[in-house]
Amino acid sequence: MNFKNITKPAANKIIIVAGLIFIAVFCFAADSENRPVQKSPVPADINSVKKHLTALTQTPEFRNHKNIDQLNAVADYIKEDFSKYGDSTTFQEYNVDSKIYKNIITSFGTEHKKRIIIGAHYDVCGDQQGADDNATGVTALLELARMLKNQKLNYRIDLVAYTLEEPPYFRTENMGSYIHARYLKDHKIDVYGMASVEMIGYFKDEKNSQSYPLGILSWVYGNKGDFITLVKKFGAGDFVNNFSDHFKEANQIKTETFTAPKFVKGTDFSDHLNYWNLGYSALMITDTSFFRNKNYHESTDTLETLDLGRMTKVIDGIFLSLIHLK
Repeated sequence: MNFKNITKPAANKIIIVAGLIFIAVFCFAADSENRPVQKSPVPADINSVKKHLTALTQTPEFRNHKNIDQLNAVADYIKEDFSKYGDSTTFQEYNVDSKIYKNIITSFGTEHKKRIIIGAHYDVCGDQQGADDNATGVTALLELARMLKNQKLNYRIDLVAYTLEEPPYFRTENMGSYIHARYLKDHKIDVYGMASVEMIGYFKDEKNSQSYPLGILSWVYGNKGDFITLVKKFGAGDFVNNFSDHFKEANQIKTETFTAPKFVKGTDFSDHLNYWNLGYSALMITDTSFFRNKNYHESTDTLETLDLGRMTKVIDGIFLSLIHLK
């Protein structure tokens, strides 16, 4: 190759790709260590998981922004279940085009000042059930609420179910997660960090079932969609690094970390982007969305396509991380 003839944009792309490969190799090596499987004092229950997924997906109307009554019914369901376990449970309401939309927040360890946010959106894109996207994330919140009750915690933990993550509101200030993150910032609330639970139920063991924003990454991570991913940005912050270490230490499920700039496709495709933009340490926990699950934003995103066994292990990993964070 004649390096003198390489243009500056091409050179920058080469540097970025090389950097991502280096990061991927480093993360893969770290994640491949042999660890014992931690036993959870309160494991996620697959029957409870299935019950919540069914309730969220088998609704009279689709839970999109146009069906405000259906969104409110889902919000009521989440709030009712949260209220069984949390120290406090509230709606965070806001107005968009003369309609009231609602986040639902339940809190644990409220004796602590510094808090952790675990969030997931409950709306869907268009006319579809949205089983993986993102009934799985909301179900994780509902299970975590049950599991966190009466646990000794070192931080306040707020579980937040967001509205309006999906188009046409994605990347706007009408996203429920923007409303929540902005509130925290404006009120100078002490936040340790945030984790977005975004599609955690789709796994495949077949070859070529996993793709990537850069195809060369399959050399590192493999081509099977059999893992959960912790997506981080450069300079992720103390919370993200601490949480990631505990999640991997729990060893509930095959886990990979992916660290990349925000412009790499898919890295900021969820609610954590609003916390990133406001300076919080945040990450996304995901099965990699459309890089694996071809039912993404399609009518085929149904409960029958999910792997509930591995999904419960993801929830166990989140729970163990939260109770062990120092």
